[in-house]
Amino acid sequence: MALSNVLILSQIAGHVFAFILSMCIFIPLAIHVRSFDGHCLLFTTGTWQEKDGLFDVRWASQAYCNYPIIVGISLFIIAGVQIYRMALLAYRELESSFLGLFFDVVFSVSLCATTLIAAIIITFGFMAWCGEMTERFPSCDIADGQNITQVELNIQTSGFYIEMGTAQFGAWASFATWVGLSVFSLLKLINNHQVRNIRVSMYIERQRLVNEDVYRGTTSEVPAASGALSDN
Repeated sequence: MALSNVLILSQIAGHVFAFILSMCIFIPLAIHVRSFDGHCLLFTTGTWQEKDGLFDVRWASQAYCNYPIIVGISLFIIAGVQIYRMALLAYRELESSFLGLFFDVVFSVSLCATTLIAAIIITFGFMAWCGEMTERFPSCDIADGQNITQVELNIQTSGFYIEMGTAQFGAWASFATWVGLSVFSLLKLINNHQVRNIRVSMYIERQRLVNEDVYRGTTSEVPAASGALSDN
């Protein structure tokens, strides 16, 4: 199997993984935001009140949840489009242009950066929340499902630990997947460039051989013509 075929099949498999992992980012976060009545626990702080033992919440910006959700949805759409596009190319045994391969590399690297930012936000934001929870509970997962805020806030804490854990896993796994896809895209670009250089070299060599044959034919005809004139 040619290297280009191996690379495109690897890219298809990688995009399938990216497609699945993207759902691990935006679905749990969307469920969490709904459970927390539109609030986001990432980087949220507060103080534990002594009078009732409840948590006086100082909500962080909603953007800390919105950004990973947008990234997850974007990865979901992009991975789906890329799966269809590359499967079509593989089925028709076609090759993307050099410019298209170059944009694939740039696009994949850009997605690596955005996914890395989302993973960092989820990780450190969740650590900040768990730091507040461990001031009262032995561990963060024990706070899951506990009544820690006032009833008026309508906060459903049940499931937040597994939701954030899933989103965190999905973000870091997606980052690793897109790093791999970036490497595959770069290898495909290099392979395409090498194949183009080989084709150009072969064309130049073919033209040189053709020109040599023409030159030899011309030089062989000249002595023959001279001999015929001398006989006359």
